[in-house]
Amino acid sequence: MVPVLQGKRVVLGVTGSIAVYKAVALASTLYQAGAIVEVIMTEAATRFVAPLSFQAIIHRPVHTSMWNLLAETEIGHVTLGRLADVLVVAPATADILTRLALGLADDFLTTTALACTAPMIIAPAMETHMYQHPAIQGHLGVLKSRGVYVVGPEAGHLASGATGLGRLAAEERIVDTIRLALGRGGNLARRGVVVTAGGTQEPLDPVRYIGNRSSGKMGVAVAEAARDHGAQVTLIYGAMAQPQTTGVRLVSAPTAQTMHAAVMEALPQAHALVMAAAVADFQPAIQADQKIKKKADTIGLTVELIRTPDILAAAGSCKPVGCVIVGFAAETENLIANARQKLEQKGADLIVANPVPATFGTDESDAAFVGKEGEAKSQGRISKVELAERIVNWIALELLQNEN
Repeated sequence: MVPVLQGKRVVLGVTGSIAVYKAVALASTLYQAGAIVEVIMTEAATRFVAPLSFQAIIHRPVHTSMWNLLAETEIGHVTLGRLADVLVVAPATADILTRLALGLADDFLTTTALACTAPMIIAPAMETHMYQHPAIQGHLGVLKSRGVYVVGPEAGHLASGATGLGRLAAEERIVDTIRLALGRGGNLARRGVVVTAGGTQEPLDPVRYIGNRSSGKMGVAVAEAARDHGAQVTLIYGAMAQPQTTGVRLVSAPTAQTMHAAVMEALPQAHALVMAAAVADFQPAIQADQKIKKKADTIGLTVELIRTPDILAAAGSCKPVGCVIVGFAAETENLIANARQKLEQKGADLIVANPVPATFGTDESDAAFVGKEGEAKSQGRISKVELAERIVNWIALELLQNEN
């Protein structure tokens, strides 16, 4: 379950594109995430996939005709437009983009769009030259000017056999945009939240480095949860693949030095800092300019290490008034005692203590919250997504109390 999607009514408009089959998977993902999914299919869409395919997944009737009442006296397009928390058109053909931009209303989907005041998301899918045509680009510009979220399209293999721009955006990007739209106005709206994620790599030479096994999953989950609550999020990520997270400002910082600089730059505008990154404690005193060669008569290699910047302590010593700082303690022993010591020494407001290496690279965590009240509150064995939600809820409550 995804908290921001739970119980939310997502109206999914499906139009006549070969990418309709991907919309079936999208509907399934939204349903499994806890959303109430209402599907509207244009007549052309039913030529590609039968309505029953969607109905079997979302366990609700699929709307195909504007002449059918939802109930005895309910006009379908008006009712769905009023009840929708978000309207998503995926895939969106050139035809539907044109009709939505011009305000035409001659079927269930277009009339629902006019009656809907909820956020609208459009995911175009069409042949490259159609997408690039000035008319379509003009219509997209009109829709964007009205506040419509446009996702994609992406480049790749097309139904025509050609390769180019026009593929329906990846399901993850569409879902991410839905979460972004639903989260606006949340309890962290207009708040700046800075999150660090992943490990750092401290170079020994141009080839080798000292690092750790942090995957960055926890930090990314916190960034997404904060975004879902309406925050303006900056995600400073270490030595990991660039996160594919919509609606989040991304800053690459693969070493302790670059991460320190990035955090210090972002901190003055932050209402909260979450240091989920596993920053290396030491770095080589000297970084070789060339690869260190292995010699036949060499028994071993001695490397002098020096301390890296203590980012959490630096942030705690100069945090803005009212800013909340959350640190992490990854420990192999004396988990709570070490976390409590870290809380006192670093100037943090909360330490999330978790045992390692058990949680490195996994989707679950077994964490405890150690706060200034001195009491450790076990969170149990839960997913990192759920733990991230609890961290963000704690931040929102703490910021509210700081205001009062």
